[in-house]
Amino acid sequence: MSDERPPPPAGTIRPVSPVRLAVLGILGLVLGWLAHPLSVQAGGSAPVVTWPQPLLLGFVAVALGRFAWDTRASVRDRARRLEPHRAVNRLAFGRAAAYVASVLGGGYAGYALSWVDSRAELAGDRVLWSGLAAVAALAVVVCGVLLERACRVRLDDDEA
Repeated sequence: MSDERPPPPAGTIRPVSPVRLAVLGILGLVLGWLAHPLSVQAGGSAPVVTWPQPLLLGFVAVALGRFAWDTRASVRDRARRLEPHRAVNRLAFGRAAAYVASVLGGGYAGYALSWVDSRAELAGDRVLWSGLAAVAALAVVVCGVLLERACRVRLDDDEA
């Protein structure tokens, strides 16, 4: 008996891979970690992360979460049936948001970690706001995946 999965039926899209999200997050982590020393070396000062970054990412997470909730209700309710092209657009939007937020979240986490042992004047603020931005980006990843999953339809659905 083989552990291989059978190929998906024609016309289906596989869900976003957690491994791919993790690899993108690790790539962002490395880039974020390098942003601190490279920016100091290139320009003399490191970028400052303040409250707008985590606030904006939090807003995007809430909007994606609401969008996922409404999409799930539309897919399940035959009276408010979601048109196929709109479902594909929402699926692509959720997947893209999850991928981008994985890199951003890793980047903010790496940037925050690069300041942990620093005695610089704004090191504490950079750790705090970068850490909050990383958490908000993680929320965007979760809501993006939820939006993608909300677009799933049953294979035996006649209208799919």
